[in-house]
Amino acid sequence: MIFDSLLIANRGEIACRIIKTAKEMGIRSIAIYVDADKDAPFVNQADESIRLEDGGYLNGNQIIEAAKKTGAQAIHPGYGFLSENASFARKVKKENIIWIGPSPNVISVMGDKLKAKELAVKADVPTLPMTSKPNEAKKIGYPLLIKAAAGGGGKGMRIVDKEKDLRESIISAQREAKSGFNDERIFIERYVEKSRHIEIQILGDSFGNIVHLGERECSIQRRHQKIIEESPSPRISDEVRKNMGDAAVKLAKQIKYESAGTVEFLFDDKTEEFWFLEVNTRLQVEHPVTEEVTGIDLVSEQLKIARGEPLEFSQEEITWTGSSIEARLYAEDPNNDFLPEIGTLIAFEKNNSAEARWDSGVKTGTIVGTDFDPMLAKIITFATNRTDAASKLAKALESAHIGGLKTNRDFLINCLKTKEFLEGDTTSDFIERVNPSRKLEINKAEIEHITAIAAMWIQQQNRNNSNVAKFMPSGWTNGRLPNQKIAFEFENKEYIVEYKQQNNNKFLFSFNKEAFIYSMDKNGIDLVFDSKRAYSRVTVAGSSILVHMPYGDIMLELKPRFRMPGTETAIGGLVAPMPGKVIDLKVKKGKKVKAGDTLVILEAMKMEHSIKASEDGTVSELFISINDQVENGALLMVVPKI
Repeated sequence: MIFDSLLIANRGEIACRIIKTAKEMGIRSIAIYVDADKDAPFVNQADESIRLEDGGYLNGNQIIEAAKKTGAQAIHPGYGFLSENASFARKVKKENIIWIGPSPNVISVMGDKLKAKELAVKADVPTLPMTSKPNEAKKIGYPLLIKAAAGGGGKGMRIVDKEKDLRESIISAQREAKSGFNDERIFIERYVEKSRHIEIQILGDSFGNIVHLGERECSIQRRHQKIIEESPSPRISDEVRKNMGDAAVKLAKQIKYESAGTVEFLFDDKTEEFWFLEVNTRLQVEHPVTEEVTGIDLVSEQLKIARGEPLEFSQEEITWTGSSIEARLYAEDPNNDFLPEIGTLIAFEKNNSAEARWDSGVKTGTIVGTDFDPMLAKIITFATNRTDAASKLAKALESAHIGGLKTNRDFLINCLKTKEFLEGDTTSDFIERVNPSRKLEINKAEIEHITAIAAMWIQQQNRNNSNVAKFMPSGWTNGRLPNQKIAFEFENKEYIVEYKQQNNNKFLFSFNKEAFIYSMDKNGIDLVFDSKRAYSRVTVAGSSILVHMPYGDIMLELKPRFRMPGTETAIGGLVAPMPGKVIDLKVKKGKKVKAGDTLVILEAMKMEHSIKASEDGTVSELFISINDQVENGALLMVVPKI
């Protein structure tokens, strides 16, 4: 079963990750791509690439044909897309191509969460009370959790606190599950409010050897999707770790598991009880933290197992050292319910001096659209203790130069710096309970500093681009002229900056602070401001000016000197908070609505987003229909207040 060529049936950062290990093992890597990804880093990093037609990453037959055409002897599915599609795995094996993953039968059984729970019960692994019949929901008791029977990633998942919300939540979950997994089956289980999401990494070979590599805690989530993961958990004791690990291995042995996989558990923070949730028959997004604390390359192990090699270590030989934390950087707006963002990354530059591992599939200039998951990168740190790992991660995020569209970067930093996170108080209600600030908080002195940097950058750029008397100092004049004036917009607020040239390249600002341009290059400006000197990275794209500060990036908009009349939104106008497709319209023209009523449901990136009325009103105008594709900020309807 030796192979020297590997096709990666995936994209983005996981494709880059697999290519890296393949190169280290001397295996030729082959990438597949669609037009939207033609300039993506993974395409260039692979030894060879092949373009896909319609259907792209979900067209299994086309992927297999690409493998045959390029002579690929094996296929690695990564995560998402077809990674847990048993039918695709069977087709791959039927073509005598090596499948990097567990058997199609195991994928099929474990991919059905209902069947997986039945097997867990047989293996004597504790499970939560559940039902697939909505009329039995009362027996379990509220709050409830609705989950898709197939798939994962938070799709088709809904928390229901009250009986009156059950029907609508089930319909929405079924629709989302159908869209994401082509399977609308759902089930209902008890929702444990003060809980932790703990998962056990397993490895199994074809000789019946199965080990676990300890736990990862993935409790900090928004929209039922993980954003911060770590190993080890700050809460799990050695005894619980052993019991969970034993339970995971016992279940894995029962199903004869091969390759890398994850057994997920729900841990009650009060009682220290744990219950089986599901088995992910693939590599997890968060696998790097396990690699960091064990020193084991999971992709390498997958490839060795697929070659028919036995595991090189026993359970007793596996050790865990230090602490590793991972943060998922998403293109999304935390202040708008974490809805996805689209746009162009005008800057994406990590600070190489920061001690962090960046697993990313984007670069400066990447266009982030609605076709794929909005994750930009995973940033992973390791230290001998958890506090230092958290500090390193926050610093790596702060020191990177990233902008062009909204991200959750500042929110992640704020999470990592909270007292609760540093103390390990990271239950699944962390975001709602702790409520970390969702943006970078800027005070008056800091905004003065930032706008001064931007003003001096523009001043110097204008000077450098001048064709007249370049030898003269910037701002020099032999007459009395009005102060230079420039206006910026930041977070919907206008900031007017006034300054005048003094001498020796010094500038006095209207807020009575002095600046001196020490030096400047194509990437940034070395400025002395208010007696403090610092080099600031500056990136300009159109009217947008991205200024990097020690605590992060600030995007300013340069306001035009002369204002043109703009478009206006009608009073009571409801606009799209994100680009997406209208999949359900709950109102008609003339309908009265109450605050909290769902008006329209948009789908973006296979996730549903309900747009609700903010106050009581009547729909006076309606501009959309079902199946319409709308842009971010598009006027959907007008609902004047009653």
